[in-house]
Amino acid sequence: MTNTISPALLDKIEIQVLVDNATDSLSSIPAHAESEFAYLDRHGMNELSGDALCCACHGFSLLITATCGERKHAVLFDSGPEEYAFERNANRLSLDLGIVESVVLSHGHWDHSGGMLKAVDMVRAKNGGRTVPYYAHPGMFRSRARRLPSGEFRPMRDVPSVEALTARGAEVIATREARALFDGMFVISGEIPRVTPFERGLPGHFQKSDDGSWVPDPLIIDERFLMVNVRGKGLVVFTACSHAGVVNVLKHARSLAGNAAIHAVIGGFHLAGPNQKIIPETVEALLELQPRVIAAGHCTGWRAIVALANACGDGVLDPSVVGKRYTF
Repeated sequence: MTNTISPALLDKIEIQVLVDNATDSLSSIPAHAESEFAYLDRHGMNELSGDALCCACHGFSLLITATCGERKHAVLFDSGPEEYAFERNANRLSLDLGIVESVVLSHGHWDHSGGMLKAVDMVRAKNGGRTVPYYAHPGMFRSRARRLPSGEFRPMRDVPSVEALTARGAEVIATREARALFDGMFVISGEIPRVTPFERGLPGHFQKSDDGSWVPDPLIIDERFLMVNVRGKGLVVFTACSHAGVVNVLKHARSLAGNAAIHAVIGGFHLAGPNQKIIPETVEALLELQPRVIAAGHCTGWRAIVALANACGDGVLDPSVVGKRYTF
């Protein structure tokens, strides 16, 4: 039986998309979101040019700021695939990374961790050099690979090691259990139970065993999500890749939070490639959970985006793109 964690009721949550696969400032968007162009205009952009804009690339990173009364706390959720994109986008958006009090890595893949050492450096350069708590799962530090159709293994770049992170001023807290940050203003899940019959992980994914051989690792059990609870709205769930399955993610979020309603889910749903075949079941089960906002991005894939648009319309679907800002 899952133990519940009562998330604190927040007055407001602000989410800045630092890294995502796509850029789109031309499409119309709902009142709870702000486009990259509008945000940059508001922050003094005096010429529209490529030099002023963010870089879209394969990866994901969010800066999330929560407000509860007089208290305000910020968490960096992932860092994208490389230092260049993270640093460029943070600078283009004029973000004060000194407000970041904790870093959370969603899972052990390069496209979420490649910019992490630079991110920690940038946070500490603005926070007076203080140590940054860094939340991880111990399984994230294993080497990973994809098996190609030829049978060959294509290794993935490892996430930064505990030693490398510690040397840069991060305090690595590796745990398999759920935990609350800042008196419950943020909740990090533990390992996500797999309860749906159709969400079976990522076929062809392997990890390196202790003896150096590659062993199947389709479940990627080190993956976690981050969530908050906004007063008068409900849970806002941040899922970077949903290797556990986005439906499993949301079901577990509700279970952790005492069956609270889902207001929004933001992140990648990994319904591209070998998981395209489960798009119909996923969309049907996702809509049964009745999220009011589906901000799908990163690894979701265009076919799943189209299916979601057809099923729920743009009153619910609000794709995540780089530079976009959400407020709930």
